[in-house]
Amino acid sequence: QVQLVESGGGLVQPGGSLTLSCAASRFTLDYYYAIGWFRQAPGKGREGVSCISEDDGSTYYADSVKGRFTISKDNARNTIYLQMNDLAPEDTAVYYCAATSTEYSGNYLPTFPYQYDVWGQGTQVTVSS
Repeated sequence: QVQLVESGGGLVQPGGSLTLSCAASRFTLDYYYAIGWFRQAPGKGREGVSCISEDDGSTYYADSVKGRFTISKDNARNTIYLQMNDLAPEDTAVYYCAATSTEYSGNYLPTFPYQYDVWGQGTQVTVSS
């Protein structure tokens, strides 16, 4: 199965920006139905942030990140990105990318962690002054 490796996390001040990368190996990303970004803050459950369809490029964003985060993919590099702007302390979390090969009907995009079966190791994002 595919291996996913996240990078790009770090410490940033409120209002700052970061771009996370999720590089895939062993399989090309277009083998999978969707790729998602999730995050888990200390003491909280893992939540869906954004995901993208490998078929038609449709996207989903959680309400908390709409207008600030942008998901994109580069098939030539076999990499998914998450551009994060106007970061706030509540965005502090470990960010994971994940892939699912399960196909859904009607262009449905899976947004829950249990719907994904391959995970990266995560990258820490800390927003603090």
